Amino acid sequence: MTTLKSKLKEDLHAAMKARDELTSSTLRLTLTAITKEEVSGTSARELSDDEVQKVIAKEAKKRREAAEAFAQGGRTEQAEREKAEGQILDGYLPKQLTDDELHAIVASAVEEAKAAGAEGPRAMGAVMKIVNPKVAGLAEGGRVAAAVKQRLAG
Repeated sequence: MTTLKSKLKEDLHAAMKARDELTSSTLRLTLTAITKEEVSGTSARELSDDEVQKVIAKEAKKRREAAEAFAQGGRTEQAEREKAEGQILDGYLPKQLTDDELHAIVASAVEEAKAAGAEGPRAMGAVMKIVNPKVAGLAEGGRVAAAVKQRLAG
């Protein structure tokens, strides 16, 4: 079993013993998503820590989007719960890049793409190919794309 998955299970047991309903339900849903990912496809397999991390990131993103939707719909109580679940999941993810760190990586990638002959808004694909491996798991795709667009626009 992967170490991250076993940590999730240990934390689930601790939350159940402490009767922490929010944490236990969040971890249960996340472990279910991991299991679902493991059995999808032609044969069952064990996920690596990186793959487990991607599943957790996907679940955390779902919580953020749901919280936003509930807040817009005027359901503040449900929005707060979704935010709290997202914060629990964020604890299992690597620390996200700050805006300054992200902009520095994007700036160097834009310079690298310009050196290769790609310029202007058409260089988006080339820059993203350079940036994505550097920020994998450390910044959400939408944030990265927005930073690249902003940098290419001037």
